[in-house]
Amino acid sequence: MDMLKQLQLDLMLALIGIGFAFAVLILLSKALSWRRRLVIVFIELIAAALLCCDRLAYIYDGNVSELGFTMVRVSNFFLYLLSPLCAFIFDHYIMNLFVEDLNLKIPKRLWWVCGLSIAGAGFVVIASLIPDFLFYIDDLNQYHRGPAYIICYIIPIVCTALMVWVVIQHKLRFSKIIFISLLVFLLGPAIASVAQVFTYGFSLGNISIMITSILVYIFAYLDINDKVDKANKIKIEHLMEQRELSERLFEQTATALANAIDAKDEYTRGHSVRVAEYSKKIAERMGKSEEECRKIYYTALLHDVGKIGVADHIITKNGRLTDEEYEAIKQHPVIGNQILSSIRDYPYLSVGAHYHHERYDGKGYPDHLKGEEIPEAARIISVADAYDAMTSTRSYRAAIPQQIVREEIIKNSGTQFDPEFAKAMQYLIDIDSEYMMKEITEATGLRGNGQIRCAEFGSAVSEGILISSQEVTIRFHYAPDSENTDPYPSIILFDSLDARFYRDERAARDLSCFEYGQIRLDGTEKCLGARKMEVRRNSEKTKAKGKSTEYVIRAVRVKDHAKITIDNGNEPFDVIVAFPDCTRYCYIGLTGEQCTIDDVKIERSDVASDAETIPRIAEEISYIKGNVGDIPNVQVDTFRSDISHGTPVTNNMKMTFHSMSLPSARLIWHCPYIVLYHSDDGEVNGRNYREYALIRLDGEYWDGVDVKNNATVTKDGFQGWDYWKDRHREGVDVTVTFTCGEDWVTTKTENLGISIENTTHINHGKGLTFVALSGDQCAITNIRFTYEDQDQ
Repeated sequence: MDMLKQLQLDLMLALIGIGFAFAVLILLSKALSWRRRLVIVFIELIAAALLCCDRLAYIYDGNVSELGFTMVRVSNFFLYLLSPLCAFIFDHYIMNLFVEDLNLKIPKRLWWVCGLSIAGAGFVVIASLIPDFLFYIDDLNQYHRGPAYIICYIIPIVCTALMVWVVIQHKLRFSKIIFISLLVFLLGPAIASVAQVFTYGFSLGNISIMITSILVYIFAYLDINDKVDKANKIKIEHLMEQRELSERLFEQTATALANAIDAKDEYTRGHSVRVAEYSKKIAERMGKSEEECRKIYYTALLHDVGKIGVADHIITKNGRLTDEEYEAIKQHPVIGNQILSSIRDYPYLSVGAHYHHERYDGKGYPDHLKGEEIPEAARIISVADAYDAMTSTRSYRAAIPQQIVREEIIKNSGTQFDPEFAKAMQYLIDIDSEYMMKEITEATGLRGNGQIRCAEFGSAVSEGILISSQEVTIRFHYAPDSENTDPYPSIILFDSLDARFYRDERAARDLSCFEYGQIRLDGTEKCLGARKMEVRRNSEKTKAKGKSTEYVIRAVRVKDHAKITIDNGNEPFDVIVAFPDCTRYCYIGLTGEQCTIDDVKIERSDVASDAETIPRIAEEISYIKGNVGDIPNVQVDTFRSDISHGTPVTNNMKMTFHSMSLPSARLIWHCPYIVLYHSDDGEVNGRNYREYALIRLDGEYWDGVDVKNNATVTKDGFQGWDYWKDRHREGVDVTVTFTCGEDWVTTKTENLGISIENTTHINHGKGLTFVALSGDQCAITNIRFTYEDQDQ
């Protein structure tokens, strides 16, 4: 028992010291209001004083000296007096919370607590004047409870109950931290006081008051920190919102300005936005950071701002410009620089406007800069600007097909364009399998007009709407010119280099226009170049001749089959189309006879369909039924649409295969591609996939991200591209050899006079390098691997 008493005294002393120290810290704190600080300081001081008196009462209990008699009587008197005062000051703490934090009127129950606390203190003073009523001291100077002591416990408990009632009633208004601290302070000492009735000799109640008073400050400080954190978060969010708002405002303003400039000529509408998008794609391909790509986007968006200072009649002139007019046009980079240089917060904007007409060989304008003297952003914009100019319609010509544009970019690489950025644009063209990188106009045969007017059948045909594995929905309104006109429109299924249908034989030949067939929207079909077309419906439809009609067409394609569902306002029907192969595109062109088609709306699904979507009406065409080597054969219908299994590359490994271009192949890059990569599971696009290199048999190659390739291409005995393409159509055998070290792989191959040697330097990590075969419009068969002595 003596040991427990000594431990209790030591604990009391430690808590008293902590309490007084906290009181000093609270006075020095600037985080709390001065009223809040004052209240908490009094809580700490009263709790420390209460525990100090309790400790003295324990120390001098039984001490029969004159000092002992005095200390026991005084300390026990203050024990009873400070208990209601503690309730009184904590009640004021809650009142302060209502005023400062909740901005509410103080509840009446808290005023009742205030009155009860004062009454309790008065009772203690009066009761202490009555001998042996509150407590008494025997001749051995030992403390004993009197008959009135229970009243001194009841009053604080009633006060506590009232305060708990108020706190719980307003719990949703208090912060979580403050609510917990209030309950801890109110319920902890109350529970300890009840327990103390049954543990005479141990000061559980007063110790708990001291501990919870310390917690009050800690929780108050935590609450302030939480509020500061929330305020900072709100401030940061506000600043971020302001920044995003500013960026949106800047983007909208810049876009509006660019569109206003483009609108000066109907043939350049949307030009600046497209150039900005293409420039950003090139920057991303070159591994630029998100911030660098954003800057390049805005720089490109405003690259033609200087045209605002060029006379409209020069910009919109259809014929050839005079020398004077051409000199006026050449001033728009200088004017653009002058305009954008005044925007000091965005100094990079003027770069694109000033230098986008400089040439890599130094023959551009206005400053005749050469090579890397031209700012990087301007070199990127130069390629994107030229690409969009070629793939957009102009007053004097139609849009140039993408494949021809690609060849022009290759031809001008190193002269007009930076070779690196020209190469990046070539890559973007190659992966643009659905030709989305182009000027998108209305689905109409008349540029800028919202309707198609057909006199004879096919005299006007809308621009092609691509059918792909992502279902496309086309809605339009059809009106015959008279009641005697056949009321049904038609669609033409075709392929061409520029997604436009041509009746003229020469234009059709030059742009590889190929017609699969025609479908009249009453269910009549005419199969031309397709292998087979089949109409499927449940019953005969009733024709609504002479009425304006709303039509809905849904079309989807998977490999060599397409399903076109037509709703003509009566009974929907399906048309299944079997194409000659999987390689050509298929576009829908809207047309008719003596009619008007308008209000065309096009929607495309984000979900790719599978082969089960379309019933097969013809045998699948395959060009890989020949010999099978070490891994399965692969038929690549479009750019990298399929790829072989991956095989680990080892030193002195040899890979052989047979390659044949598909019948639709017409370009030099319609050939096999050698893909070097790494992934954890060895699969293409597997876990942690990293592509190191793509090497094409026509001599071009692509770098992977953060990987350097050094390629050497020589043409010894090369007999020209026409011969090369013809031989690949017949089929060629190809051998590829690999030598490798810890962080490099050298790939060598030769086909028809084109020798390729490429060394890939891998600058990060270790792991197996794999090789796979892909390509564009080619069939790869009989793939085999041989392994020589790796120590050679």
